[in-house]
Amino acid sequence: MLSAIKTYNDKRFLSIFCFGIASGFPWIMIGSVLSAWLKDDGLSRSAIGLFGIIFATYSINFLWSPLVDKLKPPRLGQRKGWIFSMQIGIVLCCLAMSQLTTTSHLFYIALVGLLTAIFSATQDIAIDGFRIDCIAENDKDGMSAASSVATAGWWTGYGGLGAIPFFLADLTDWSWANIYLLLGVLMALLAIATLLAKEPDIDRSALFDRIDSEGTDDANASTQDKIARWLKSTLISPFSEFFARNGVKLALSFLLFIFLFKIGEAFLGRMSIVFYKEIGFSNSDIATYSKLLNWWVTIVFSLLGGIVNIRYGIYRGLMVAGIAMAASNLLFAVIAQTGPSTSLLAFTVIVDGFTGAWSTVAMVAFISLLCNRAFSATQYALMASLSVAGRTFVASSSGIVVDSLNGNWSLFFILTAVMVIPSLMFLYSIREHIKNVQNPLAPKT
Repeated sequence: MLSAIKTYNDKRFLSIFCFGIASGFPWIMIGSVLSAWLKDDGLSRSAIGLFGIIFATYSINFLWSPLVDKLKPPRLGQRKGWIFSMQIGIVLCCLAMSQLTTTSHLFYIALVGLLTAIFSATQDIAIDGFRIDCIAENDKDGMSAASSVATAGWWTGYGGLGAIPFFLADLTDWSWANIYLLLGVLMALLAIATLLAKEPDIDRSALFDRIDSEGTDDANASTQDKIARWLKSTLISPFSEFFARNGVKLALSFLLFIFLFKIGEAFLGRMSIVFYKEIGFSNSDIATYSKLLNWWVTIVFSLLGGIVNIRYGIYRGLMVAGIAMAASNLLFAVIAQTGPSTSLLAFTVIVDGFTGAWSTVAMVAFISLLCNRAFSATQYALMASLSVAGRTFVASSSGIVVDSLNGNWSLFFILTAVMVIPSLMFLYSIREHIKNVQNPLAPKT
């Protein structure tokens, strides 16, 4: 156990933590804050749920992820250059959002939200690539530790910083539009932290050459051949290498499990703010329990989850998290029956924080180990996008489901718990493959 704890003694983890904050924070802008704003201004559950289609950006960011692996911005480096540029874009979106109203500019609110999601999803591609590039080849313990630190950072951005808007909404006369000005300032501070991070020292061209025998330009090759070669190594090789290394059947099994695992949690998460408000919790209650308490709980369990994954393996971490995930969803059904009890909410948040942290750490470590270092950002984006797909394409209908149940929140949460079961059955069926995953960060020779 001490050796597992010592794994965290690495100063690079501070940058990974800060990037985790920057990754989680935009979800507040287009998730919790936007949902609360729309709810307070009288939009229906179905309409608010459909705004979740914005998150589809995170499910398709693998389409442009090869460009993040291949194109190097000037001066700041491959990873930092992309991260910083996208953060500036998010700041500008916050400034634009602060000038809009739901009564007159609903279309533009959706449009700016979509742009925020695009910048954020692109930032995530580079952040995930940064984390994988920082860890030495064949270092499973380091990858688990980095995953837990990144998860703790994500929840600091989503839960810690995410509590601020709800306190301001209750304790001041700030409008939701004005709150976006503060969100922009906080994002600008995170952009400054990006400038202080150290770019990973990776010779990506050499890695490309080791995988693609045609990776080195031939002096006699025509311009057309060079363009075709560049397009192949940029757009095709990251995906073909993943399927070739694992085999089509196993690769598809991994991708299907990643897609199924968090569908129930996604349904719950999309409607959680609407549920809290309808049940009778105040904005301050939401900030205190759903954000601040969840933040600290998640940080603790993220670090513990990393230690457990190092000690007992990723499969056990995923299985325990999945079972607890279903149980925590049932606790929300109890709240729907009892009403706005802050003590029950606190207990539910603790359990939900455990499941969210533990499952995310295990999943991030698992996906990271499946990535080849030459295509770290692209391959991670491909698999992570599937993990988010349930939250976007499927869970966007969550408001419609609640309406079809005539507002029966208890039944809704029971259904989200049942949604976890198929993924656990599938997890058990591929358990040996998960246990035997070898770190493919370097191309096999």
